[in-house]
Amino acid sequence: MTALERAIADPTPVPGIGTTSPVDGLERRSVGFVDVLAQSVSAVAPSAAATTIPLMVAVVAGGSTLWAVAVAMVLSLLIATTVNQFTRRFAATGSLYTYVSKGLGTSTGFVAGTAMLIGYGFISMFALAGAGYYVGIVLGRVWPGVTGNPVFTVALIGAMAVVVLVVIVRGIRLSTRVTLLIETVSVAIILTLIVVLLLQTGPTIDLTAFAVTGTTPANFAVGAVLAVTAFVGFESASTLGVEARRPYASVPRALVWTVIAAGVLYLLATYSQLVGFRALGLDLTSSASPVNELATAYGVEWMGLLLDLSIATSFVACAIASTTALARVLFAMGREGVVASAFGRTHRRFRTPYVAAVVGVAVVALVPMVASAAGSGLWETMQTLILIAAAGYITAYVLTCVAAPVFLHRIGELTPWVAVRAIAAAVLLAAGVVGYLVVEAASTRWFGVLVFVLLMGAGLVYSVVMRRRRPWVHGTIGVHDVPVAADVLGGPGFGGPALGGPAPRGTPGPGSTPPSRGL
Repeated sequence: MTALERAIADPTPVPGIGTTSPVDGLERRSVGFVDVLAQSVSAVAPSAAATTIPLMVAVVAGGSTLWAVAVAMVLSLLIATTVNQFTRRFAATGSLYTYVSKGLGTSTGFVAGTAMLIGYGFISMFALAGAGYYVGIVLGRVWPGVTGNPVFTVALIGAMAVVVLVVIVRGIRLSTRVTLLIETVSVAIILTLIVVLLLQTGPTIDLTAFAVTGTTPANFAVGAVLAVTAFVGFESASTLGVEARRPYASVPRALVWTVIAAGVLYLLATYSQLVGFRALGLDLTSSASPVNELATAYGVEWMGLLLDLSIATSFVACAIASTTALARVLFAMGREGVVASAFGRTHRRFRTPYVAAVVGVAVVALVPMVASAAGSGLWETMQTLILIAAAGYITAYVLTCVAAPVFLHRIGELTPWVAVRAIAAAVLLAAGVVGYLVVEAASTRWFGVLVFVLLMGAGLVYSVVMRRRRPWVHGTIGVHDVPVAADVLGGPGFGGPALGGPAPRGTPGPGSTPPSRGL
């Protein structure tokens, strides 16, 4: 018998190891890298963003649209690599809320948590509204009366919300694989159209698309922030830190690769739309539906139906992924006592935070349904919802970029390059989001700015009240997964397998690393 076999057969007891994790109840260590990547990609909704963001950015950034998208991609990479300073050290469901709590304290962490709930919640509303809008367009091709009909729209959004709820309650693997399938097909359709457009416009590169003209520094900055909204949600893979099979390896890779893949797609889509309209002698900003108009102009009108279907399904995938992340942040808060403890319950069979999912889906579906019933157009509603969501995400990103160097300095692992990267991202994002909100406050979407400010204010008031009535709660914020008896050789109750047999449930994979010191 080897030393390893003797250690397994008669392990030395390890004191201080419990039998359950603070996040017990979730399906721990059950999903692989592809599932984790699918969560991030679906939350970003790249195919839907690739068809809508170039126009939104071009309206503000003018001739510098391509550069604004490129700057947004670099900025998102800075954020992703900074967030990864935490994902390599914590397996948590609270995402940025937990990370900021670890770096800047529980009070600031609560601010980040409020911002993340706003971000995930309103992007889910935006996605459901977008899915309803594009499904209405698709059905309107054969049944013209349904497009814009409020009763039909409310029923449609309600039906899709039920589908979203069933998928996310049924299990994390079903959720990630459904969204992966949808996004793969959607991106394939968008890439096909891009290739067709580039072949039609000629084999040479149109250098005029790279010119920096027709904009001011302020408008360029606002355009870049708008382009950042096409990347928000990439960090949602971190909410699967407990359920990921190799969290300290797969989550950081998923965040970075999502930004890179989505960024390349956005640059290709933006370039093809710019040169496509220029070849026609038209202006991209004058179009109401650029991709459909280009498909018609270049003789591939048949792709219009496929495009609308792909955008609609991409929005559904985004709603599933974003609500999945929302439910897990609420789950973490429920376990901490920040919100009602019922949010911290998990389904006995499916091992998902079903209470948080039910409440989350009900709220995110109700808003676009009420707006539609009140007579507000879905497209106009979507513009307001994405504004609120973007402000929430970027606020949380800023706090995370400030928290990372503080946290790393505290544990003695701060390096100059990480500090420069995090500070640069925080400064650029903070300046960008302030300018963005100021510009939007003077536009027809001022109501969105007001809602964001009021919600953040309500979160702060709730934090103060909670500190006075339940001061012990601040000592519980920052819950994350920890090693349990089943993870270690010699833990209490360890019943290890025979050498060469299957690993005990919950055993970290080869890519896992133990938490750093000083956590």
